[in-house]
Amino acid sequence: MFHLLGFVLGSSWLLYIGSPSGFGLGSNWLLYIGVPLIIGIWAQIRVSSAFSRWSKVRASGNITGAECAREILQAAQIRDVDVETNDFLGDHYDPTKKQLHLSSNVYNTPSVAALGIAAHESGHAIQHARAYAPLKARMAIVPVTMIASQMLPFIIIGGLFFRITGLITVGIWCYLILLVFQLITLPVEFDASRRAKILLREMGIIQPGEEAAGVNSVLNAAALTYIAAFIAALGNLLWLMSIRDRR
Repeated sequence: MFHLLGFVLGSSWLLYIGSPSGFGLGSNWLLYIGVPLIIGIWAQIRVSSAFSRWSKVRASGNITGAECAREILQAAQIRDVDVETNDFLGDHYDPTKKQLHLSSNVYNTPSVAALGIAAHESGHAIQHARAYAPLKARMAIVPVTMIASQMLPFIIIGGLFFRITGLITVGIWCYLILLVFQLITLPVEFDASRRAKILLREMGIIQPGEEAAGVNSVLNAAALTYIAAFIAALGNLLWLMSIRDRR
């Protein structure tokens, strides 16, 4: 599943650049755009730091992320999901094709970080197999979310740079769609991480102590990025609404 944090933070910069007075707009800009930007950057630093640290720690089970994912899927009696390596799209589970994609440094590596990420993505496959309601809701809203995210940069440019007020209203609706998507995403991601931690422990793939702490660190840091994306989308929405009200 594509991650909107980078996109939402990027559109925050567009909103700032296109605003008529920049920082001069005062405390509202700081609250709606500035604070979410800081939270988003902090979340990205946290997840990069956690992955960098625990990708260097070899798990005692000595299995790669791909082997971990296949063991979890087999234990869950899921036999129609392929585990593949894909650096271009990164780590994600594609429910439309029933494919679990892992980046090469997760797919081929027996590190604590790799096992945590592989187990998390396997958790999404289990959600799909068990018809987990929030995942079904997220799958249903993906097409309209993709359209909204593709339209939004052009809408921001037209609405703010060229002062087309009607486009600002369209942008508000686009951000509302992204906000709903991010809200649905939170329980989906939290549940996948919860499943991952339980499965890794119960199946003996990781050991209590340092390895379990490493998995928790990686997955908890990743969860922060989804919270940050939700906060950023909410801030952008409120900021566009405040600009429309001024006009």
